[in-house]
Parts: sequence; C-alpha cells; structure tokens
Amino acid sequence: MSHSPHGHGHDHLHPHGEPPHAHGPGGHSHAHGAGILGWLRGTFGHSHDVGDKVDESLESSERGIWALKVSLVGLGLTALFQVVIVWFSSSVALLADTIHNFADAGTSIPLWIAFALARRGAGRRFTYGYGKVEDVAGVLIVLIILSSACVAGYEAVLKILHPRPMTHLGWVAAAAVIGFLGNEAVAVFRIRVGREIGSAALVADGLHSRVDGFTSLAVLAGVVGVWAGFPIVDPLVGIAITIAILFIVRDAARAVWNRLIDGIEPAIVGEIEHAAMHVAGVKGVRQVRARWVGHKVFTDLQVTVDPDLSVRGSQEIVEAVVLELRRHVRSLGSVVVDVRPSSADS
Repeated sequence: MSHSPHGHGHDHLHPHGEPPHAHGPGGHSHAHGAGILGWLRGTFGHSHDVGDKVDESLESSERGIWALKVSLVGLGLTALFQVVIVWFSSSVALLADTIHNFADAGTSIPLWIAFALARRGAGRRFTYGYGKVEDVAGVLIVLIILSSACVAGYEAVLKILHPRPMTHLGWVAAAAVIGFLGNEAVAVFRIRVGREIGSAALVADGLHSRVDGFTSLAVLAGVVGVWAGFPIVDPLVGIAITIAILFIVRDAARAVWNRLIDGIEPAIVGEIEHAAMHVAGVKGVRQVRARWVGHKVFTDLQVTVDPDLSVRGSQEIVEAVVLELRRHVRSLGSVVVDVRPSSADS
C-alpha cells in the first residue's frame, strides 16, 4: 500500500503472491489550506477533486514561506541597523556579526524557493514531487554561511595587521544587544513554525539564528576590552565569531549530507516499527526503510500477518497500520506497506 508524495490516500495492498489493489483514504486526514495561486492548482492533476489537492504538505509549504518572509525582514532590519553602527565605529567584531546576520537573512532565499517548488506537487517527471529541492537549498545555505565566515575572518585578521581605533562604544554595545534580540526573535519564530510543519531545515535555520544571537552578545566583550584599554580584544572577538560560524558550517554540512544520501534518524525508524506492532493482527515488522523528502518522511515497510487471512482482512490491517503510523510518526508523507504471511521465508 502506498500513498502519493503529497500524502493523498492511494492505498495499494501487496499480499504475498497476490497483486490486487484497493484505493481508500488510509485513515488519514487532509488539511485544506488557502492562498494557493490559481496557476499552481493546475499542477496537481490527479483523479481526486480540488479539495484533496490542497493537502497538509502544501499548507506546510505555505506556512514555511510565510515564516521565511517574516524572518528575512526581521534579520534584514537588524543587519541594516548594525551596518550603520559599523560605519561609524570601525568595530571588526560587530562587522563580523553584521556580515553573518546578512548571510543568515540570505539563507531564507534558497529555502523559500524550495518551499515554493514543493507546492507544485508530483508529475510525470518528478514522481515524488520537489521535496528534495529542500536538500539542495541546504547545500546553498551551507555555502552562504561558509562565505560569511571567510569574510568575517579576513576582516578580523586585517584589523590585527592594520589596527583602527573603535569609536562610539555605546552604539556598538547597543547594536550587539539589538543583534541578539533580533536573532533570538527570529530563532523562536523559525523553530516554532519548523516544528509545526515538520521542516528540519527550517528548525536548523532557527537554531542557527539562536547561535548568531549569542555571537552578537560576544561583540559586547570586544566593547568592554576596548573600553578597558585593550583594543586587540575587538579583532580577537571577530576571529572567535568566525570560528563559531565554522562550527555551524560543520554541523549544517553534516546534516545536509545525511539528507542528501537519504540518512534518517534511527529514532524515526524505531517509531515506525513500534507503531506498526501496535496494530492488531500484525505478527511482525520487517525491512523498514525511511527517508526525508523535503520536510516529509517517506517510508515503506513489510508486515507479517496470519497466512490464512483474506485479502480484505489484509487490507484492513494495512489501513490500520497507516492510521497508526500517522498518529505516532510526525511529518509522515508517503507510506508503502507490504503484507506477507508470517510463515513466509525472510
């Protein structure tokens, strides 16, 4: 039994040695969203009615785009305020933080494009939809963050080699605090929406903003150092921020790489196995496979049942398995359940 990449109820029963197919809702519900442009509706050319086309996956993409728009404006305004202070103060630590805030705002753009493409749904060429574009966006995000680290580090080293006095210490401190507050507000917003729609990329982007907020606070250390008569602290804090950004790059690159090669959290596989075993009539669960496609988990698994069970009985178990999976596994997308008699060879 399978579901389409959009989460529609296309249930295909595959008992061992028997190919019949039955179609039904599979026990899951659709979230009917609004605001999809008319020309996008034409891309969902399935046999269902229009109400079934605007499903939970599309609604989550809409909310993701909305979150990115808001965070882009918030971080952009924060960075613009900081750049004015950098111009007057010559603070390298604040410059490094400002560059990274612009980069963080810029990471919203590829993710925005990925969410927009995901709304187009599946077709004859991209039969699983455009969810994997989110992983490609992740690669671009990593490159943007890496570039910001290189620029910030270069500016910090340049100031060590060619010192420039920092002025307007009070304004620099204020800009650092505003940078922290702006990043933390965006972090809370991105993480909350990301968890609501099941987007690991959006949650990771939110955690990234939270780290940026603390790097903004680090700028205060540079201000204190200059105020105490140690101007070298400012470029040193810039280097420290650069190193912090590189750690973010490492963690983000690792997460993106795992997604690109279809890595999945073992806990999710455990949830799938656990949920399926809770269904009456399921004797065992084998060959569980799962992967992220955008911010949805696609999975296929094999369940064993009583070998004397009828096709109708097997179909009922399949529907019950899908319903149980959707109750317990967050962000579940397409599901394929293969039914085998318990006496079959492994």
